[in-house]
Amino acid sequence: MVNVSAASPVEVEPTVVPDDLTHLSKPWVTIVWNDPVNLMTYVTYVFETYFGYPRKKAEKLMMEVHEDGKSVVSTGTREEMERDVQAMHEYGLWATLQKAE
Repeated sequence: MVNVSAASPVEVEPTVVPDDLTHLSKPWVTIVWNDPVNLMTYVTYVFETYFGYPRKKAEKLMMEVHEDGKSVVSTGTREEMERDVQAMHEYGLWATLQKAE
């Protein structure tokens, strides 16, 4: 016969994140920049194809790129944004990533 005893409860201290580490959880963004090469229809096509955006959203983002010189096209972890930037480069678009403000 095996003697089974109940485990005593363990008190766990709540995790406190120091202020200087909160920036690590900040999301990153992919920014597509205006360029003199790509047609507006092509940029719209890229946003629809790669990101899966509906035409209306893709056109809105394309117009931001065209009129404002840039547009935030995706948000996520740094690794995800690095992947998106690489994809935009492969499509021939100018893109960078940065921490969200």
